[in-house]
Amino acid sequence: MEQEFQGIPRGALTFLRGLAKNNRKEWFEEHRADYESKLRQPMLMLVDEIDARLASIAPEIIGSRRKSMFRIHRDIRFSKDKSPYKAHAACWFYHRDAGSGVGGDAAHGGAGFYFHFAPEGSCCGGGIWMPPRPALQRIRQSLVEDCDGFEEIVLSRSFKRRFGALSEEAMLVRMPRGFSDDSPCARWMRYQSFTAGAELKIGDLHSASLPDTLARHFSAIAPMVRWLNDSLGLKESAER
Repeated sequence: MEQEFQGIPRGALTFLRGLAKNNRKEWFEEHRADYESKLRQPMLMLVDEIDARLASIAPEIIGSRRKSMFRIHRDIRFSKDKSPYKAHAACWFYHRDAGSGVGGDAAHGGAGFYFHFAPEGSCCGGGIWMPPRPALQRIRQSLVEDCDGFEEIVLSRSFKRRFGALSEEAMLVRMPRGFSDDSPCARWMRYQSFTAGAELKIGDLHSASLPDTLARHFSAIAPMVRWLNDSLGLKESAER
């Protein structure tokens, strides 16, 4: 009988705490069974649950067992920190007509939904993080053409109540070349990412109703995700 999702086990956080203190291959291999049973398998089950719910929220956004969950291995090629593993877990739900990559790579997946958990805290949200320059330019041009439509979403009372403001991570100090300080959409032009999120309670994380909690947040941020994807030529769909 196929197991049902019962929440992220408490053992997943125990594993991540241990990994943070013992971030080396030998320790990971000794505890691989815990990683598989307490973290990886529950996350893959969660991906399935969310994918099913997205069919009625934003059918063009999908979850994939093969692509949605981020690898626990860190990319240390250009990092001074040579710790081989991440001390958190996360997954990404992306537009089916785009790549599943996130942040500046050639197979960029456009805007989508995100879930992250760690011993320090958990969150979920959506948007597009550090898109490559051509994609960022298209978003900026769409802001020039439809600033009112974008602001109607991200400045609405319901959006701000749930998510607050857009993340100001990696904002430019100056206005990018080709855009004016007195433009009606000037306030958005220095953003290099367009993301927003909400914190999750520990009870949410361990609950069997976590997929429903995430679905409510994803449904609320879907208008922004769809606006961003439309600016990139990634259309919304009414069905799978």
